[in-house]
Amino acid sequence: MSAAKPQLFNSPLETGVRSVVLLDAATPRAYDLTHLTWLDHLVVHTEDLPEGPPSLHPDIPQRSGELIVRRSVVEEGLKLMARLHMVEERYTEEGIAYATTEEASLFVQLIRSDYGKALKERATWLVDYVTNSDPSFLASLIQDKVGRWTVEFQNEGAA
Repeated sequence: MSAAKPQLFNSPLETGVRSVVLLDAATPRAYDLTHLTWLDHLVVHTEDLPEGPPSLHPDIPQRSGELIVRRSVVEEGLKLMARLHMVEERYTEEGIAYATTEEASLFVQLIRSDYGKALKERATWLVDYVTNSDPSFLASLIQDKVGRWTVEFQNEGAA
């Protein structure tokens, strides 16, 4: 009897590592679950953005529902990375936000595969892209690219 292989694609491990890379690029900023879910989506679909670099993942039809499914996987990934001391929760007046720990930066430096390097480049580009705009920019970007109902659904879950 063979043991089942762990799922890596669209798993908490995959999204957790992406969250660590995104948060490392954003240091010292912290993001809540909704924003991290949006960033997780955009970092692999950067070509959707004006002047964005080529996407890491292929463009598939009907991606609008992807964010709803992605939110729970990102949340599980953040819990996993917290257990591994890569991210920490910060309690703010707006709610819970996530930031990297010192260990996370060391971990990110060790990522050297071609995909990992491309992910780090896109994370840095994306964080700069959304940071240099007004606070509502990211929500309006997601609304334009993915759909108003997805943004509203996710904001209800964040409350």
